[in-house]
Amino acid sequence: MLPSVNTQNVAGAHPGRGHLPPLASALWLLMLAALAAAPAGGQTSSAPAASAAPAPQLPIVITLDEAIRRAESSEPAYAASRAASQSSQLDRSIARAGLLPNARYYGEGIYTQPNGIATEGDAGEPSAPLPRFVANDSRPREYIAQGIVDETLSLTGLAAVHRADASAAMARAELEIARRGLVVTVTDLFYGSLTADRKRAVAESAYKDAANFTALTTKRENEREAARADVIKAQLTEQQRWREMQDAKAAAEKARLDLAVLLFADPLTPYTLKADATVAPLAPFADVEQAAAKNNPELKSALAALDVSKADVMSARAAFLPTLGLNVTYGIDANEFAVNGPLLASGPSAGLQARNLGYSTSFTMGFPIWDWLSTEHKVKQSEIRRDLARAALSATQRQLIAQLHEAYSEAQTARDDLASLDLSVKTAAESLRLTRLAYEGGDALVLEVVDAQNSYVAAENAREDGRVRYENALAALQTLTGTM
Repeated sequence: MLPSVNTQNVAGAHPGRGHLPPLASALWLLMLAALAAAPAGGQTSSAPAASAAPAPQLPIVITLDEAIRRAESSEPAYAASRAASQSSQLDRSIARAGLLPNARYYGEGIYTQPNGIATEGDAGEPSAPLPRFVANDSRPREYIAQGIVDETLSLTGLAAVHRADASAAMARAELEIARRGLVVTVTDLFYGSLTADRKRAVAESAYKDAANFTALTTKRENEREAARADVIKAQLTEQQRWREMQDAKAAAEKARLDLAVLLFADPLTPYTLKADATVAPLAPFADVEQAAAKNNPELKSALAALDVSKADVMSARAAFLPTLGLNVTYGIDANEFAVNGPLLASGPSAGLQARNLGYSTSFTMGFPIWDWLSTEHKVKQSEIRRDLARAALSATQRQLIAQLHEAYSEAQTARDDLASLDLSVKTAAESLRLTRLAYEGGDALVLEVVDAQNSYVAAENAREDGRVRYENALAALQTLTGTM
């Protein structure tokens, strides 16, 4: 509310004056304007209002899928695999282009110094000087403008296409291997950071419980119900819990920074992790085995490597076969840069115009005869590498079977342990509660309370480690199947 101002004269205050003078009216109007501009409550500020402080940046919520997406866009090893895969796709295009004809344009102008001798003109044609270089036609000037198409047919080109296709398939498989390896790394860091945060919370809760227990023992000592040794034992436990809390905080911060380096341009970016409260189910082994047989990138990479070695054998053997070359040239090769020119001839054709524009075609056939057995030795080298690729494929298949059983057994064991770990936490919490009640009633020793506290903290940490173990086991299965 603004204060009201009365501009009328009070009777007896200014005798003989019924209205304010113009200067006084102006002053009253200025006062009204100042009062209207004043803040509510009649308070005014002589200093300018301070600029509003910027709002603090809210932490970014990161799920596991978001973490994987961010890591794929910034992790250098995965980026290198992706670049190699893209480059191999271009190699396929280059190899296929090698099977198709190539077209090019060729232009040239030649001038040769005359030798001082001129030919005699026929039928009124002027004489022409002869060039000093007999290889440069019969006149000093020569113009060439031609379009040329070349094509070479050989088994080597087909082998190059097969090799490029196999190399591209192998690069795609290696890219998938890198992607799944990145998923394992991100999963490990993601749940490792979550576990570190939860262990920090467990350590903080344990420290508070130890501090409360120290206060309880001190109270009981003051009331002549506990010995001094109980207070000392409680204080030692509290100090140990404080050190564990500090270590847990440092481990949580380190885990957060390790994950942030992989996800953000600035590792100090604030973020929070969000994970499902329930653990993912484990698929039946038959489904896992079937998916591994179809989608395993290591197996696909080994198969592609075998195809590459087979293409190398084909390329080495192609050197024993003949090659066919085709050349088609269309354009001019004349003494004048023109479509039509004079026909240099005697007799009835003298003085006629000749058409310079035309084409020529040539075929070449190459037959290998003798190369001091170098081609045969190259074939043997390629066959040795092919046999090595077959052995690597066989080993990959055996390793896949073993790794699949090991990874599934690990995931199954970790999943079964989760229920037992949850039960252990509940049991340890109940044991701690009952032991403290017994101590307060004088029926338990301080060592029993400390032991119960240690059991509860160990059970909490073991449960968090069990969750990480199960998630990492699922991620290991994903590297083998790609469907978990």
